[in-house]
Amino acid sequence: MELVPGAAPGGHIEYHLLQGCCLEANRADVVAFHLDGLRSALAGPPHPHLTVTIEEIRISGQLLRELADHSQVHFSRVPIVLDYLEIILPCLSRSLRDITTHYEDRTMTKENRWRKMYHAMTDEAAGLSLPQRFILYNHFLTLLRELLTRSPNFDLNSLESTRLQVMQLRESRRIPPPPIRVGPGMRPDANLDDMDITSTVHWAEKIFSLPLPSRTALKHQRSSKSFGPHVPWGHIRMPSDARVLFMRPFNDRQISLTVYLSSREKCPYFLLRMYHLGSPWFSLRGAHELCIDRDNSNLQFWRWSPGEGRAKLWASLSFMTWEEMVLLYCCFLSFKARNSRTVQIAPQELTLRGERKLFQARILDDGSRHSLIVYEDTMTKGIRLHAAVWDGALRQCPVWTAFITHQSASPRWLKRVSKYKVRLADIQLYVFCPDYQQQNQRRGKAGAFEICFVSEEASKRFRELFSPTPPDSTITTKSAETETTETTEKPEKS
Repeated sequence: MELVPGAAPGGHIEYHLLQGCCLEANRADVVAFHLDGLRSALAGPPHPHLTVTIEEIRISGQLLRELADHSQVHFSRVPIVLDYLEIILPCLSRSLRDITTHYEDRTMTKENRWRKMYHAMTDEAAGLSLPQRFILYNHFLTLLRELLTRSPNFDLNSLESTRLQVMQLRESRRIPPPPIRVGPGMRPDANLDDMDITSTVHWAEKIFSLPLPSRTALKHQRSSKSFGPHVPWGHIRMPSDARVLFMRPFNDRQISLTVYLSSREKCPYFLLRMYHLGSPWFSLRGAHELCIDRDNSNLQFWRWSPGEGRAKLWASLSFMTWEEMVLLYCCFLSFKARNSRTVQIAPQELTLRGERKLFQARILDDGSRHSLIVYEDTMTKGIRLHAAVWDGALRQCPVWTAFITHQSASPRWLKRVSKYKVRLADIQLYVFCPDYQQQNQRRGKAGAFEICFVSEEASKRFRELFSPTPPDSTITTKSAETETTETTEKPEKS
C-alpha cells in the first residue's frame, strides 16, 4: 500500500466532519457487534426491539460510509450538507456511546442491561423508542445522501421535517446547538444543478440494481486489497459533472470501489477508498489507465508505473459470487473499449481467465452482427451466454451477458422455432451497451428471448448443447466447438 502524505486542501471543518462520518461508522459496527452478542446471551423469547435496533445501527454505519465516499466524488456539493452533518453526528455519536455504557455495566445481568438501556433511552427521547431513534437517524442520512448526489428522489420538505425532529432530540438530551457556519447555504434549487447529466439512465447504473438470477459461490476467498498510491481526502478533485454509475463494497466496506463518469470527457473513472489508521485514503485511475485479469476469486487491476517502467498491481478485489465478478469484468471491458483515451486492449483482457469456451457463432442481434459465446467457469461450473461486437473498432467488446440457471433444465426453456432461430423462455440480460435494445429480441406475451443465428448448423448445435434429452450420438464439448467453428465465421484473433 502506497500512501502519499499531505494535508487535505479542503477546509479543516469539511475534513473533520467527513472524518467524523468514518469514525462513527466504525463505532456503529462495534456497537452492533456487541449488541448482537448481548442478544445471543438473553434467554426466553426473541427480542424484536433489540433485533431491529441492531439492524438499524448497522444501516447507520453503511450510510455514513456512503456519505463519505460520495463526498469525494461530489466534492463541489459538500458545503450544502455540512450544516446537516453538524446536526446529526454529535447526536448519533452520543446515542452510540450511551448504548456502550449500558451494555458494559457489569453491575447488572445482561437481561437488565438491555431493559434499562431500552427504557432509559426511550424516556430521555420523550418517548421515541430506541429502534425508532435509529430509524430517524437513517432517514436523515439517506436524505443527505440524496441531496449530495442530486437524486431525483430527494425531498426538501422531508429533510426539513426530519431536521426538526433531530434538533428536538438534541435538545431533550441537552446537546448544545450546532455552530453557525458562514458560507454556502442550501438553496431551494440546489438539487436542480446539472440535471442534464441525470436526465437519462446510463447502462452501468442498471447492472448492479438488477437481482441476480443465481448466486454461484466462489471458493478460496481472499481479502481485497488496494495498493495505491493513495492520497488523503480532498486531494482528488472531481469534475463538477461527475456522475456515479455504481459503488461496490469489499472487506465489509473497509474498501469501496466507486465508478463515475465525466460527462464532458466521456471517460469512466475508478475510485478506490480504503482506511489507514482510521482515516480514509483514496486512489483514482481512469479505465483507460488500467488492465484487468483474474486470480481465482479475485479481479486484479494493474497500472503502469512510469518511475519503475513496469506494470504494478493497483487493486485486487475479492468476490463472493462468480456472477458479480463477471458483471464487474464486463463493465470494465466495455468502459475501456468505448473510451476514446484507450490506446489498446491487451488480447488476454478479452477473455476472463478460468472460463472455457463451449460454443461460438455469429448472430443477428437487434439489427447488428454479434458473436454469441457460451462460457463455462471451470471453478464453479457456472455457464453464461456472452454477446460481443462481431467486427469493427469495438470488435469483441461486450454487448450483454446472461447467466444460465436451473430453468435451463426445463424442456420448455429452449425452443427452436425455425432453422435459424431459437427462443429462450426465461433469461435475464445484463446489457453493457448504450444502444442495444433487448426488447427488439423479445417475442410473445411471456417475452421469450429470440436468438437468430446466421448458420443453420450453429442453431442446431446450440440447441443440442442445452438439450435436457440429448440425442443418441452425444456431442462432446470438443467436437461441438470444432463443428460450430467449421460452420460459422469465427472472429479473428486480436
